[in-house]
Amino acid sequence: MFKKILIASDLSPVSDSVITCMKGFKSLGVEEVILFYALGLKYLDSLKYVIANQVEPALMKQKSILETEGFNTKIEIAPGIPSEEVKRVSKEKDVSLIVIGSQGQTAASHLLFRVGGTASEILHSHEKPLLLIRTKVTETRGEKCVEPFCETFKERILYPTDFSDTAQRAFDYVEHIVDDGCKNVTLMHVQDKSKIEKHLEHKLDEFNKIDTERLEMLKEKLVKKGAVVEIKIPYGNPTQEILNESKKNYCLVVMGSQGRGFINELFLGSVSHNISRSADVSVLLVPAIR
Repeated sequence: MFKKILIASDLSPVSDSVITCMKGFKSLGVEEVILFYALGLKYLDSLKYVIANQVEPALMKQKSILETEGFNTKIEIAPGIPSEEVKRVSKEKDVSLIVIGSQGQTAASHLLFRVGGTASEILHSHEKPLLLIRTKVTETRGEKCVEPFCETFKERILYPTDFSDTAQRAFDYVEHIVDDGCKNVTLMHVQDKSKIEKHLEHKLDEFNKIDTERLEMLKEKLVKKGAVVEIKIPYGNPTQEILNESKKNYCLVVMGSQGRGFINELFLGSVSHNISRSADVSVLLVPAIR
């Protein structure tokens, strides 16, 4: 499923944590890893070689860890702005997945997740599936360290859907992950209270019946593959309902990165973008076809 992936590193403890949990990708078909670092020196060519030489030893250390896990790993140091270079390199190298680490609720303070930073900008423009690996800070004997929330991404998956074409693309990835061993999946559709309560609340039972049938069709596909599947259709704010559900011991949320009205959501902040910024669990975003 993910034969070639790009890991965006900023050489922080968060990036180190992402590197150490990559063994969870062994069963997902990953063979080649591009370990990516952007210098952010688009207009300072005279400095790029100096700084590249400074960061290369740290990248080599990360590369060694990945190779120990059996991945064919290549280092790619790009001179320009991280968000632009990630998009360029992932397209040129035809990667199957972009991987970035972030620290849950504190993601906004992390280099890769600042407003206008790599993850923030990729969320608005990514053309490849994007995996945001959540990490947490722990303390052992007075020493703080960063580690991933889950060692595997197949323990329990949450799949929120609005039944759009993009959401269906995301479901294809859920099927692949179930094929690779995931046995517990929750299928979720939120009835958006803000769109229903004023004029359509009398039709809520009808909507629930139709959408339950839709989810049952998806459930049947996963059950045939051996998964235990639960269906949930809450009524409320989509972002909040998904965030609340994601706190229930899930290892991964899989969803489309733009819904039916993604042109408007680009400016307002779509549900998937809000989940990516606020959830404590790792999130796999599958983009719309453009």
